[in-house]
Amino acid sequence: MMLGTTWRSAAHTHAGKVRARNEDAFLDTPQRGLWVVADGMGGHRGGDVASQLIVASLAELPPRDDFSQRLTDVRQCLHWLNRRLGQELTVAADDHDSIMGSTVVVLLMDVNRAACIWAGDSRCYLWRGQRLHQLSKDHSLQQRLIDEQKMSVEEAKAFPSSHALTRAVGADQQLTLDVLEFDVYPSDAFLLCSDGLYQELSSHALGNALSLCAPRAAVERLFDGALRGCARDNLTAVVIRQ
Repeated sequence: MMLGTTWRSAAHTHAGKVRARNEDAFLDTPQRGLWVVADGMGGHRGGDVASQLIVASLAELPPRDDFSQRLTDVRQCLHWLNRRLGQELTVAADDHDSIMGSTVVVLLMDVNRAACIWAGDSRCYLWRGQRLHQLSKDHSLQQRLIDEQKMSVEEAKAFPSSHALTRAVGADQQLTLDVLEFDVYPSDAFLLCSDGLYQELSSHALGNALSLCAPRAAVERLFDGALRGCARDNLTAVVIRQ
């Protein structure tokens, strides 16, 4: 399957300044209209295995012309991976630290429509009309505290274990994915990224990078800014535009 519209994209990942191992992974396939960021669950053995497995499995999906079928394929693949990570790869595990899990955020693009599919706190942003829109909503304790306890962002961040995920591929027997379908306009730009990247940058900095015409230049600006900070976590970004 070849898209009628030419999408340009660039991607990069970096271990950051603290962690010895990079548990992030990405897929950058503009010719197929498919991009992915996966962030292996930090502190758990096999986080890098989980994120790489997600990316490799999505890369192997069959090419199709029908957008709805492509979306179904992505969802079915992620549900299959959740079962595999939750059962087969941890069948001998007897402690919680043996969980193999990963966040995932997928952007699926057709000529003039798209879908964002995600579980966890890796994000999808849209830059449209000189405004930054966060399309995905974090599956995290912090977001739950904001939504259900009406805490401010600052209060929620200060809460113990607020960074804990409430959804991830491989974390629970049943995976619940969020899906957002929307129309695409010619000047749109998109960013997929792990939490290690967006935690280092303000919304203003994200928008400044996405306003650049070349995806590679946008990625370089994002990493220049993020690596000026503490960069305690792995960093991954994929920038997409026509």
